[in-house]
Amino acid sequence: MSNSKRVIPVILCGGAGTRLWPLSRKNFPKPFLKVGSESLIAQTVRRAAALIKGTAAQDILLVSNESYQFLLQDECLPVLQSEGGGIALHQLLEPQGRNTAPAIALAAQWAQARYPNENPVLLVLPADHLINPVDEFVRVAQQALAAAKAGWLCCFGIAPTAPETGFGYIQQGAPVNELQAVYAVQRFVEKPKLELAMEYLASGQYVWNGGMFAFGAQQLLAAMQQHQPDVAQQAEVVMQGSKAATNTKSKGEVVTFNKDAFAQLPDISIDYAVMEKASNVAVVSAKFAWSDIGSWAALAEQCQPDAQGNTVQAEGQGELINIGSSNTHVRLGNRAVATLGVSNLLVIDTPDALLVADRSRHQEVKQVVDVLKAKGSELTNFHPTVHRPWGTYTVLEDSAGYKIKRIEVKPGAALSLQMHHHRSEHWIVVSGTARVTNGEEVFLVRKNESTYIPAGNKHRLENPGVMNLVMIEVQSGDYLEEDDIVRFDDVYGRA
Repeated sequence: MSNSKRVIPVILCGGAGTRLWPLSRKNFPKPFLKVGSESLIAQTVRRAAALIKGTAAQDILLVSNESYQFLLQDECLPVLQSEGGGIALHQLLEPQGRNTAPAIALAAQWAQARYPNENPVLLVLPADHLINPVDEFVRVAQQALAAAKAGWLCCFGIAPTAPETGFGYIQQGAPVNELQAVYAVQRFVEKPKLELAMEYLASGQYVWNGGMFAFGAQQLLAAMQQHQPDVAQQAEVVMQGSKAATNTKSKGEVVTFNKDAFAQLPDISIDYAVMEKASNVAVVSAKFAWSDIGSWAALAEQCQPDAQGNTVQAEGQGELINIGSSNTHVRLGNRAVATLGVSNLLVIDTPDALLVADRSRHQEVKQVVDVLKAKGSELTNFHPTVHRPWGTYTVLEDSAGYKIKRIEVKPGAALSLQMHHHRSEHWIVVSGTARVTNGEEVFLVRKNESTYIPAGNKHRLENPGVMNLVMIEVQSGDYLEEDDIVRFDDVYGRA
C-alpha cells in the first residue's frame, strides 16, 4: 500500500506517430501536433495540472527522447504558467527509445530517490491522447489513484463504443469491494478480429486498454523485480549513472543517462513486462471521450463533417475547393487543394510532402514511412521547419551550391558560437534586431539591413530584443548540410 498523498503525473513522450505522416515525423512527432487550439502534449499537461493543482504534490515528470528537451519546455511551461505557475516540470531524457517498461521503471526510481520516505503514487499518461472533458478525467483518475494507494497496479479501461480491432482489450473481473468503480483484471487480450471484438462489445465485460496507469512507485518496482528483473536491475544501473541538473526556468530537474548503459535496457512494454503477469492488477472503467489519435481517420473524427461527410483541417492559409466529393478528409496547408468528384479519401498536404490515401487503409500509412526509410529519405525525420532550442528555421529553397532559409530566433535566445568549413552566409533582417558576432567584431543588424559571414569565420547570432527576430539566410558553398557546424560555445550544452 501507499500512504503517500504525493501524486506525480508521469507523461511518456515517445513514439514516432508514423501513421500520421507526413505531419508527424521523427523530430516532430504526434505529441506536438495541434488538435484544436493546443498540441496534444499541452493538453495532457493541462489535465495533469488540473489533477494535482492545489495539492501538496507539485511535480510533473516528462520522459522523452533527449532531442525533445527544449521543444517540450516550449510547449509545456506556458501551460503550467497559465495554471498558476506553482508546478515544477522535471525531465528524464532518454538517449534512445526503449519502450514503456524501462521508461516507467526509471520514473519510479526517480520518484523514490526524490521522495525516499513517501512512496509517491505515479499516474502514467501517454502524451498524445485526446481526452474530454477534463473534469471527468480528473474524477476517473482519482478512482485509479485510490486503487493505487490500496496496493493495486491500476489500468484505465475505456468504455468501448464500437467493435474496434485496433485496440487491446481488458476483461473486467470481480469488483474490488472497498473501491468505487474498480475491478480486478481477469485478462488482457491482444487486438482482436472483428467477430471477436463484436462479442466483447456485446458482453459488457470488456474495455479498451487506454494505456494509462496508476501505481505506487514501490509497488511498481517490486512487480518489475518479480516479473521482469532484467529491466528492474538495468534500470537501477542506468539511474545510478545518471546526471541531474536543476532547470531554473522549469523549477525542476533535467536528468540525462549514460548512453552505453541505457542501450542495455530491454525494449519491452509495461503491459508485457508487468501488467499481464502480476496478480494485483485492477482496472477502472472510464466513460470520458477518448482517442489515441492513432490515424488520420481518428483525427478526421475530431472535425465537423458537412452534409456529404467531408471534413477539413485548416492549418495554414490554404483554400479548399470541393466539388461533388464525399466522405473525404483534407488537411490544408498554405496552398489551395481541389477535390473533384472523389470519395473516401484522405488528402494530407504539407509543404514538402502530399499524402493521398484510400480512407479505408488509414492504418497502413506506416508502409509509406517504411519505404522512405529504406531509401534513406529525410522526409521521415524533418519538416521544412525545424525546431531548435533558440527558435526555428525553415528551408525555403535547396539547390546545388545554395540554400535559402527563414530563421526565427526567440527573444533573448542565442545560437551557438560556431564556424562552417564549406559555406558562407548572407543574413538579411526582416523584423527585429540581431546582435552578430563575426570574427572579432560584435555589432547590431536592424530591419532591412544585412551582413556577410565568410566561410571559416567564428560567428554567433543573438536576439537582444523582446520580439522574435526574423531573418533570411542565404548559404552558398560546395557543401550545405547541417553537420558542417563546429561549435565553440553553446548555452544549450551542444558544444
